[in-house]
Amino acid sequence: MQTVSRPDQAATAPDTARADASPTVEVPPVTPGKHQVVIIGGGFGGLYAAQQLGRADVEVTLIDKRNFHLFQPLLYQVATGGLSPGDIASPLRGILSAQKNTRVLMGEVTNVDPGPQVVSLNDGRVVSYDSLIVATGMSHFYFGRDDWAEVAPGLKTVEDALEMRRRIFAAFEKAENTTDPELRQTLLTFVIVGGGPTGVELAGALAELAFHTLPNDFRHIDTTDSRILLIEGMDRVLPPFPPELSTRANTDLEKMGVEVLTQSLVTDISGHQITLKQGDEVTTLQAGTVLWAAGVRDPGMGGILAESTGAERDRSGRVIVNNDLSLPTHPNIFVVGDLAHFAHQGDRPLPGVAPVAMQEGKYVAKLIQKQLKNETLPPFEYKDTGSLAVIGRHAAVVNLPWAKLTGFFAWFVWLFVHIFYLIEFDNKLMVMTQWVANYLTRKQGSRLITEKVFEKGEARAPATPG
Repeated sequence: MQTVSRPDQAATAPDTARADASPTVEVPPVTPGKHQVVIIGGGFGGLYAAQQLGRADVEVTLIDKRNFHLFQPLLYQVATGGLSPGDIASPLRGILSAQKNTRVLMGEVTNVDPGPQVVSLNDGRVVSYDSLIVATGMSHFYFGRDDWAEVAPGLKTVEDALEMRRRIFAAFEKAENTTDPELRQTLLTFVIVGGGPTGVELAGALAELAFHTLPNDFRHIDTTDSRILLIEGMDRVLPPFPPELSTRANTDLEKMGVEVLTQSLVTDISGHQITLKQGDEVTTLQAGTVLWAAGVRDPGMGGILAESTGAERDRSGRVIVNNDLSLPTHPNIFVVGDLAHFAHQGDRPLPGVAPVAMQEGKYVAKLIQKQLKNETLPPFEYKDTGSLAVIGRHAAVVNLPWAKLTGFFAWFVWLFVHIFYLIEFDNKLMVMTQWVANYLTRKQGSRLITEKVFEKGEARAPATPG
């Protein structure tokens, strides 16, 4: 993964985020006397825990600052115009509406107080818990250079994806409307920092867009003149995958027109200029669009838990947990998903991927039910079902416990797995329909720019017929 420098400790949530002049209002349980399970976060870990508790003799409160569950693995397709946000998002209330023991609260948790066992929301509400599951995930990390966030957006939220989409398509529009050849080439240069699955999938999707979808859409530019560069700090892309699959992914990307630069560290991003260090050599690139897919850190909840419970964290801010995913100091508080540092299986912590979060969420839900019956459950053990990344049309890599797949068959497996894990039927249907249309026509149907592209005084090419 791309590395530049790491602070000793990730930033915690600002103190001002917890200060609220609103009066405290207690949110009463729907059924007093029931064991109260509060889940913070409606991502994969939180949602799977809530669903597992749907028939348990407990009351579940799911709190999220958004009212929807987002299928993050397909966010890159929103960023490149292949899908719309609604295709990969499902309302949490709708998903859980059949669970009569479950309620959804929209709000942002700003504090956890393990004494009275309450969580505080930013509007002054407090919710009591008997068992607490924290599943808030992680945010992108710029290795101490937060100023890069303005010029190199990451990809974790719908807003991130829409901002990426705006920048990508605005770059083509600006290139179409400039008479300066150097500026045009800069605008047609796209850099993705980070060669993990997100970076690889973004690079492949951009190549499909520039070299196959857009060439006939413009009159002053040839979009096949675009440069797409994928920058990775390690010696190969997809570092968690077996070397032979990384090599195949690299080959497929280069066939698609992506320039892959490994063992390259980004040392500065300023305007359209990116500075790289490759060994002892320092080079600069001019790029109109820089997209960030390297590094993660705690967005704030890990810091809140550390302050209120004494929980330890790793360098990225992930909370170190016991082998049952509980906090060492508070056995009724659990951390699952990307925010959990689970180092009880193998020689490194479990990766921050959706299957890990799903299994951890289900496990904690089962553990709580066992504990209420004074029964025990063996420590959590992640069952690796494999990892996969798509590169482009008929190109993907799949690493299964029993096989390694590439090419068309891997691409088909990737399609099937993502359709299968989409939460609601209408999402499955919409995504499948959109993919079939994109496959047949090579036209990405969601190429919308919803914000202003040109500023006052920007040079434009003279309009011509056609």
